Amino acid sequence: MKKFHTPSNSSTMAGFILLGFPCPREGQILLFVLFSAVYLLTLMGNASIICAVHWDQRLHTPMYILLANFSFLEIWYVTSTVPNMLANFLSDTKVISFSGCFLQFYLFFSLGSTECFFLAIMALDRYLAICRPLRYPSIMTKHCCTNLVLGCWTFGFLWFLIPIIIISRMSFCGSRIIDHFLCDPGPLLALTCKKDPVIELIFSALSPLPLVIPFVFIIGSYALVLKAVLKVPSAAGKRKAFSTCGSHLAVVSLFYGSVLVMYGSPTSEHEAGMQKVVTLFYSVLTPLLNPVIYTLRNKDMKKALQKFCRI
Repeated sequence: MKKFHTPSNSSTMAGFILLGFPCPREGQILLFVLFSAVYLLTLMGNASIICAVHWDQRLHTPMYILLANFSFLEIWYVTSTVPNMLANFLSDTKVISFSGCFLQFYLFFSLGSTECFFLAIMALDRYLAICRPLRYPSIMTKHCCTNLVLGCWTFGFLWFLIPIIIISRMSFCGSRIIDHFLCDPGPLLALTCKKDPVIELIFSALSPLPLVIPFVFIIGSYALVLKAVLKVPSAAGKRKAFSTCGSHLAVVSLFYGSVLVMYGSPTSEHEAGMQKVVTLFYSVLTPLLNPVIYTLRNKDMKKALQKFCRI
């Protein structure tokens, strides 16, 4: 692809070029069809969970209310990147405007941060249900659930305001090409005219916190859950306790496993292809797999979905 060179003043530039997955036209069309199907299945799967929880009175409990909100979040999370990626598959220029790029950056990482916070409060819910069963109904009330959900959305979207303001005010020059399918901070910072170690330090210090803090909280919660479950005398009781946590643990493992591979290891230009694959996993495939995991491992959810489908 032809490279574009522009003046150092970023205001004169039309935008960035998202390379995506370079391949012949036939391959682009095939990828378009594939990811369109994945996107539609993701929307349908997560929307089904929301509808099932809404229509089935038995699922009006904190665990399923949080799950329905999490599914709602997943719909917006995948929508922050996939529609633009689909448009790029059919585009000859693959240009994304500056405002569009920074908006995608903000939405994608804010929604990702919100997802981390959601996973943390879902772990808190399981901890209270298993380790504090007698006090659970009085603690995890509808009012408490609402406040926790609002807190996740608020903190998630406030956290990346400073990083996005910092990067959007920087000057970009030279090549506008981003070897990725979304506006990731790494490639964006590489295109800045002047490297600023202070800004990069602030960004690198702020960005991982929404990942690290909830992850530490989740590990701590499940350590206490494991300790409590091991004290249960009957094998059936242990299996029941573990079964209520299994789906959430699987989702946490998928999401954090891929994110840690992406951001927890050194990167280089030669690893751009691997970065795209890993990013695809946690940004596209994980939202697709989450409804499957929760449905297959949860009998109540299976019954609710069957009931909803017969309506």
